[in-house]
Amino acid sequence: MIIKRPNSTFKRWFKRGAVTIIVIDALSCVGSYFIWRKINTERDFRRYLHDNYPFVLEGYYKIGETIDSQSQIRKIDWEHWNKGA
Repeated sequence: MIIKRPNSTFKRWFKRGAVTIIVIDALSCVGSYFIWRKINTERDFRRYLHDNYPFVLEGYYKIGETIDSQSQIRKIDWEHWNKGA
């Protein structure tokens, strides 16, 4: 006859913790993608970030310039914002 032994509390907590971390990580990745997409497609949102969170926009520009050294998005944004002022 097979005797079933209950899982230890450590294993239960470990499994719950691992699942929680994986879910949080997945949600963070999805959220980061949607924020990046909004920054990448909406100039008004980039202006909002420029006014309120300049370090975020600077990071966005630096990543873009690192990936593509010919990137002109910073220059285009400044020209557009200064034309409207």
